[in-house]
Amino acid sequence: MATVLVTCSCGWQISSFIIVVGALASTGHPGAVRAAEIQSERGAVEQCGAHSEAGMPECLAKMSYESSTALKHAEAQAIAALSKWDEDAKYVNFAKEKLKASSKAYEQYRDAQCAFASSLGGGAIGNALEMRRLSCLVGMNARRIKQLDADSSTLPAR
Repeated sequence: MATVLVTCSCGWQISSFIIVVGALASTGHPGAVRAAEIQSERGAVEQCGAHSEAGMPECLAKMSYESSTALKHAEAQAIAALSKWDEDAKYVNFAKEKLKASSKAYEQYRDAQCAFASSLGGGAIGNALEMRRLSCLVGMNARRIKQLDADSSTLPAR
């Protein structure tokens, strides 16, 4: 890994390690994606910083969409893992209900948190505030995917 200093057109300066993107996970679902494949906020900005100023928002929007799709896959994988869980049906169903409630609450929290992150851009003009929001979405989705995977991968299967 190399240390990289990136200053994007939005005025952010980021010094961090390059985020390494993993290969597709072999989870039985052909389109399944794991958290290692999703960039962090800084990684997203670094990767999209290679684009022109006009292309950067589009790149972050694409990454945000991909991370949302990956999150939906992770939620489906968690439901599948719960369905195979070696536990009484009433506990399996209870856990599935709690996962659905958690997913709804997570979306509300993520949107509020990313609105806050965007507001930290202050009086920035143009797409800078939206780029802050999109990179926040990418990072938060990556962390949620990782948490879902960690929780559901420990369940003993029937």
